[in-house]
Amino acid sequence: MNKIIEAQNFKGEQLSKENFLRGDYENCSFNNCDLSEADLSHSNFIDCRFEQCNLTTVKLKNTSLQTISFKGCKLLGINFGECNGFSMTLQFEDCQLNLASFFKLKLKGTKFKNCTLHETDLIEADLTNAIFDQCDLAGASFEHTILEKADLRTAYNYALDPELNKIKKAKFSREGALGLLTKYNIEIS
Repeated sequence: MNKIIEAQNFKGEQLSKENFLRGDYENCSFNNCDLSEADLSHSNFIDCRFEQCNLTTVKLKNTSLQTISFKGCKLLGINFGECNGFSMTLQFEDCQLNLASFFKLKLKGTKFKNCTLHETDLIEADLTNAIFDQCDLAGASFEHTILEKADLRTAYNYALDPELNKIKKAKFSREGALGLLTKYNIEIS
């Protein structure tokens, strides 16, 4: 049985690898903490905030993330697809999500603001109504991704095939819409 941790503020703590206590975290905040390479598997996070934290390559096997916000965090190489997807609600601002994976996750309405998602796996994810505000999607993988009603008007460096993804009523800028033509290897001037 997991230990219950409620309304705790963790600040500047080294919680990586063997220092992390597996448990149920509710209404907790993590500020300037190093959780890199920590095993957060089988833990539950509900209504928690992570600010200026390093979560590089954390393990999330069967981890529950319900109403979680990340601000100014380093989330490199994380496989969010290993999480328990039930009731998953995430928000990202000023985060590095390079080499992360959201494979097959239901992330309706997720907001990404000022984030880098280089080489991020968004294959088969449901990103209906998601917002990519000022996000760099260089090398991000979109295949059978649901982007219906998603807002990519200020996103940049993406390439996605409209024939392989659901983009009905998605919003793109004129310049960004060129990323929908990448597969044709044409020059537009």
